[in-house]
Amino acid sequence: MNSRSCFKHSTNRPIGAANASLSTTALAAGTAIPTDTVRSKVLQSKRHGLFSPLIKVRCSLPILTRSKNSATHIPFEILPDSIRESDCRIIYICRNPLDVFISQRQFLLENKIAKDAVPLELDEAFDMFCRGITSYGPFWDHMLGYWNAHLKNPERMLFLKYEDLKEDILSNVKKIAEFMGLPFSPEEEKQGVVEQISRLCSFENLKNLEVNKSGNVLGLMKNSSFFRKGEVGDWVNYLTPEMAERVKNIMESKFQGSGLIFNI
Repeated sequence: MNSRSCFKHSTNRPIGAANASLSTTALAAGTAIPTDTVRSKVLQSKRHGLFSPLIKVRCSLPILTRSKNSATHIPFEILPDSIRESDCRIIYICRNPLDVFISQRQFLLENKIAKDAVPLELDEAFDMFCRGITSYGPFWDHMLGYWNAHLKNPERMLFLKYEDLKEDILSNVKKIAEFMGLPFSPEEEKQGVVEQISRLCSFENLKNLEVNKSGNVLGLMKNSSFFRKGEVGDWVNYLTPEMAERVKNIMESKFQGSGLIFNI
C-alpha cells in the first residue's frame, strides 16, 4: 500500500521495508545445519536482520554459506533480470486482499513517517486500494505476476497463501523444505523436527520474542508493529459487507481464467 493510502502528505515513497516469512530461513536451513543454530539466529535476530532487502543482496546468515537470502515487496515483472532469469528459487507468500488492506493500514497508522501526516478516512483509503493506488501496484497485478511465474516454472517459484499456512503449517513446512531441495528425512520427521521448526517460527512465538518487542527499522518503523494479530479474516472488524463485495468482484474479474482463487 502506498503511504498515501493512509496519510495526506506529499511523499509517495514506498515505506514498507522488505520482508518475508522468518520460517523460510529456518526451513531452508532445517535439514542442513543443527536446529539449535537456526533457533539461536531466529530468536536473537530482528526479522529484518535475517533477510536483506532487494536489490542490496548479502548473506545475512553466516550459517548459510552457499545461499543468499533476500526479501522484497516489488512485483515479479520488475525484479532484476539477474533474479528472474537465474536458477534461484523464489517463495511468494500472499494473503486475502481484505486482510492485506487492514494489516497495511494499521501498520502505516502506527508508523507515521511524517509528523504532520493526517490519516485518510477508511473509505477513502479503501477506494484507493481498490483502484490499485499502492506502492507496489494493484494487488491483482502483483499476485498474478507471481502466480503466472509459478505456473510457468513451479520448480523455481513456490506460490503460497498465508491462510493455507495458518490452516496446515506442518504440510507447508515440508512443502517449503522440499522446494528448497532440503526435504526432511524420515528420521528428522520421527524426531519432530518439522514440529520444532513450526513452533519456532509461529506468529505467536515471534511476536513474543523480546527482540521483536523493542527497537525499530531505519529509525522509522517499530519492530513490534510487524506483529499485530496475524489472524485470518480480521477484516470483518473494520470493513462492511459492501466493501468485501467490491473486492470480491474485482478478484473475480481480474483473476478470471487464471486459476487463482481466494475465499472471502
